[in-house]
Amino acid sequence: MPVFKAPVDDTLFILNDVLGYERYMNLPGFADASPDIVEAILQEGARLSEEVMLPLNQVGDTEGCTRHDDGTVTTPKGFKEAYKQYCEGGWLGLAAPAEFGGQGLPYALHVAVGEYMSSANLSFMMYPGLTQGAIAAIHEHGSDEQKAKYLPKMVEGIWTGTMNLTEPHCGTDLGLLRTKAVPQGDGSYKISGQKIFISAGEHDMSDNIIHLVLARIEGAPEGVKGISLFIVPKFMVGDDGSLGDRNPVSCGSLEEKMGIHGNATCVMNYDEATGYLIGAENAGLKAMFVMMNEARLGVGLQGQAMGEIAYQNAVVYARERLQGRSLSGPKAPEKKADPIIVHPDVRRTLMTIRAFNEAGRAFMLWTALKSDIAHRSEVESEKQEADDLLTLVTPVVKGVLTDKGFDHAVMAQQMFGGHGYIEEWGMSQYVRDARIAMIYEGANGIQALDLVGRKLGQNGGRAVMAFFKEIGDFCEENRGNEELALYTKGLKKGLNDLQASTMWLMQNAMAKPDNAGAASTDYMHLFGLVSLGYMWALMAKAAVEKRAAGANGKDEFLATKLLVGKFYMERIMPETVLRKARIETGADTMMELAEAAF
Repeated sequence: MPVFKAPVDDTLFILNDVLGYERYMNLPGFADASPDIVEAILQEGARLSEEVMLPLNQVGDTEGCTRHDDGTVTTPKGFKEAYKQYCEGGWLGLAAPAEFGGQGLPYALHVAVGEYMSSANLSFMMYPGLTQGAIAAIHEHGSDEQKAKYLPKMVEGIWTGTMNLTEPHCGTDLGLLRTKAVPQGDGSYKISGQKIFISAGEHDMSDNIIHLVLARIEGAPEGVKGISLFIVPKFMVGDDGSLGDRNPVSCGSLEEKMGIHGNATCVMNYDEATGYLIGAENAGLKAMFVMMNEARLGVGLQGQAMGEIAYQNAVVYARERLQGRSLSGPKAPEKKADPIIVHPDVRRTLMTIRAFNEAGRAFMLWTALKSDIAHRSEVESEKQEADDLLTLVTPVVKGVLTDKGFDHAVMAQQMFGGHGYIEEWGMSQYVRDARIAMIYEGANGIQALDLVGRKLGQNGGRAVMAFFKEIGDFCEENRGNEELALYTKGLKKGLNDLQASTMWLMQNAMAKPDNAGAASTDYMHLFGLVSLGYMWALMAKAAVEKRAAGANGKDEFLATKLLVGKFYMERIMPETVLRKARIETGADTMMELAEAAF
């Protein structure tokens, strides 16, 4: 069976030493989570991940979900019991508002624990993950009555939530959706239509499911300007919170999928189901974007999580598998062959995955702290700056970490040779599970277009200029530190490539939009390389300073950290040159080929 050890020490190093967690104690919720409490929460989250969720991962993959003739769905063996433990531990409401039963703790802590749990069992974590997104949307756009009616039981986990966007004929282009809403004169609507790819759309783990559904009110404008958002409960909810009759919303079928078999991905049929408008008429997309943005960060975390568990299992195998002899002479002469970890190309593979994983973890937590500041700070300038950066990097987190998460699952599978292709070893599941993260919540090509087409120019480029300044200032402030020279010089070169590519887009994309489309994916990954390089520079600075102060028993950990960071700067950071070169070729060649010639 695959193994997993939650990277608690690395998380604590990032939070405490790199990001300066204690500096944020003035923010609501942080004072309730001192460093000691944070460590205790992480350790308990690690225990639940390793002991409860991990053993169910292959069970979920092989058994999958079952739809019955009455439209109900049964989750894999053990999922329901594990979900009960998850809810009883208060994990679903870890960062949820205290006024609705949550603990109100930092979102950064929720992200840290979420990585462990998603590594251990991605399919399982999609059930509470969708609920947390629905909670955010209702909290942001729901009426006081709707919040009081739905949020407490969703935060507790007694009820779960979903998001219903996609229809058979429309995915990214939601302006084409056909699901209709007919006013009933009493404040409710009758919702009719079909939604597909609905994660956790029907299951047996909660007493009720609160669906958030995009639909078009009769007579609404065409396109995205005529979309509204509705709360459509599986069971009707009385004024006292009691459950009533079953609403005519049902699971028509379960999708047969490549991966994430433990999650019920449903075709949902709405047959004049009763729904309630959330937010304003024709403003549904704005309300749903709260959930979508939360989900995009969560999906980025999934990519990170898949890369981590795939790496851990590849390392175990590489240490044990005997094959061939080291190029520089036998390393295990008493054995008939050396373990494959002695081979340079195996080490290249493993160190590449690890270098991305550790920087990706820091980037996720850095982003989560920006979210905490944006939502909790009382200083408007701090809120704006944090929100700017959060908005800017969200497509990078989603697109880059999921692209790389899949790449790294494949690379880790390669370490097993033929055994990696055999299901019992578990590596095939990580490859299959990681693949969906590149697709849902906005395919990664759309994330790249969002970054180039919307985020760069937003507010006159305020966010991207602030981000460039932050990195540039770091390089300048640490220019004289010889121990950081490799990091600051490499980061500065990467930043120069990113700034030059940004300028090229500004000069060449307005007159010829295809140039932006042709450059977008390379630009997103260039942005990711520099962002992760910045994380490595921050981690290196913290490691150097901690070693100088005595290391506190962590010298081996810190020395390893610096060595992996060095690998990133030597072997990975130079890819910025390649990305820049691709961007500057423009769109002419790819657009010149006649359609019939493809």
